[in-house]
Amino acid sequence: MSPNPDTVSAATLPTQYDVIVVGAGFAGLYMLYRLLNLGMNVKVFEAGTGVGGTWFWNRYPGARCDVESLEYSYSFSGELQQEWKWTEKYATQPEILRYINHVAERFDLKQRVQFETRIVVAEFDKNANLWTVKTDKGDLVSARYCIMATGCLSTASMPKVPGLDRFEGKTYHTGLWPSEAVDFSGLRVGVVGTGSSGIQLIPEVAQQAAHLHVFQRTANYSLPARNAPLDPDYERRTKMRYAQLRKAARESPSGVAGFTVPDKSVFEVSPQERAQTFEQRWEAGGIGFTRAFNDVLLNKEANAIAADFVRRKIRAIVRSPEVADLLTPAYMIGTKRLCADTRYFDTYNRDNVTLVDIKRAPIVEITETGLRTADAHYELDALVFATGFDAMTGALLRIDIRTKDGVSLRNLWDHGPRTYLGLMTAGIPNLFMITGPGSPSVLSNVITSIEQHVDWIAGCLADLVRRGVTRIEAEQKAQDDWVAHVNEVADRTLLPQGASWYIGANIPGKPRVFMPYIGGVGVYRKKCDEVAQSGYGGFALSGAAVVAA
Repeated sequence: MSPNPDTVSAATLPTQYDVIVVGAGFAGLYMLYRLLNLGMNVKVFEAGTGVGGTWFWNRYPGARCDVESLEYSYSFSGELQQEWKWTEKYATQPEILRYINHVAERFDLKQRVQFETRIVVAEFDKNANLWTVKTDKGDLVSARYCIMATGCLSTASMPKVPGLDRFEGKTYHTGLWPSEAVDFSGLRVGVVGTGSSGIQLIPEVAQQAAHLHVFQRTANYSLPARNAPLDPDYERRTKMRYAQLRKAARESPSGVAGFTVPDKSVFEVSPQERAQTFEQRWEAGGIGFTRAFNDVLLNKEANAIAADFVRRKIRAIVRSPEVADLLTPAYMIGTKRLCADTRYFDTYNRDNVTLVDIKRAPIVEITETGLRTADAHYELDALVFATGFDAMTGALLRIDIRTKDGVSLRNLWDHGPRTYLGLMTAGIPNLFMITGPGSPSVLSNVITSIEQHVDWIAGCLADLVRRGVTRIEAEQKAQDDWVAHVNEVADRTLLPQGASWYIGANIPGKPRVFMPYIGGVGVYRKKCDEVAQSGYGGFALSGAAVVAA
């Protein structure tokens, strides 16, 4: 029987490493690569049976990235950049999963990963300056540092609907999709949710199902992706300029070199030029629409003009005026995640698709044979929940992260996450987060942000080892100042006014706090670099470990 981490001293643990990394997605694998190159002894724990993180779990039909493939990829290896061949402008989930497996094999990373293992407890001993983690298998492992590479969108949110356990058909969640193919041919299917996952999934299911009922609470903005096979000449030209493009991405607000920074207001151009600019963005496709002008996310009147353009497009696509009304969003565009789709709104012109408004008539229960709303019962053979994630904090708070003297992350974040630079939380030493709350993370090309965080953490650990430092902790004042800055910058925009998962609005009872840093990837990178160059200002450093008697 495995010993209890509360009663076993770190000195007697059977297994000890320099660093424990939790998660083997894009963040965890690159972190492992950097730490191995520093000569550190590293152990990675991963809940899945393979690498990939969000791209391992989100296998639903239609899943693909909304950042162009040539930018949604690692930049740390020039050879890797040149040798990998993408097939589409926006890569599908299977292709991204093949890519990350290629990376893991190319750099011989899988041997350091323990799969099918979740961390249930992580406890820090301030006397020994050591973390001890306990897995769901009963393993006990200790390390000087613990790095959470658990992802921002990795904890699926399943609504609590009465009767779900008695449904006789098949149930699925887009964030926990089975590895084997799912065939909906000839079935009556219900999809609950029309966020990004639902918008990608629904057109695919509609092509198979005998009938599809879409249960929508909130209509969302979506732009055509304009996906296409990747042009070899475009790929060749891009790869010739990779160094320049990657530098531009790192210095940009979004972490995407292809997103231009607008320099004009909606009101600085004529109505004709404005309409032409919006039309060009619509035809180009993708999620860069709100960057057509510099005040779309700052000014309500400017936002209303942009939103009305997209609303008119939706009404022009959907033939039924009543259905078009239901599919037309009422909130300010860009204050919830903007989606990119392939034939999403066209799908509602199909005879085998019915849109159900569950804001007007909420879901009451799941029955043995289907789903009941306040005014009707729908007979179903399969039910899919496209209900998103407990974003940014869910995976971290699922683990019991604490110090031996009683400080816990759950208590510290009881009123919402608080970090210094999205990297560490005051009160919990030697615990790093990759793309944590308070960093650009989900408002950026997340791989650009992952690489920046991993490089910073790796550089920090190398400095600590060189200086003989065994403990680093965010200072309370630095954290308070950073949290205030994150809120101040967010409040200059319209984004906190949206009922989005950016503020936890999709999770009942979750504190309403705007979690990501909206100040921009380039600005944030400069701040992090300044902190490191100053000798880690805002962090308390201390020397060699003192092991308790």
